[in-house]
Amino acid sequence: GGERAIGVAASGLFSLALSADGALWSWGCGGQGVLGHGDEQYQLLPTKIEAFAGQRVVAVSAGGDHSLAITADGAVWSWGYG
Repeated sequence: GGERAIGVAASGLFSLALSADGALWSWGCGGQGVLGHGDEQYQLLPTKIEAFAGQRVVAVSAGGDHSLAITADGAVWSWGYG
């Protein structure tokens, strides 16, 4: 808690937030793996996506059934359906 958000993205069923330290958080409906936690569980509260530990996320986007992130090294990451 207490993280400062510098970016957000949302679909109809889930949301993503990018914090000032480059961490990425997600919450909402986890169907199709869109939350990035390795499961399809519903998250009531923002939960850090541990797959990005040690990396700095600089941009984020949410689609209907997928999520996208760009890390500081220019890599593009996607997860969810499609």
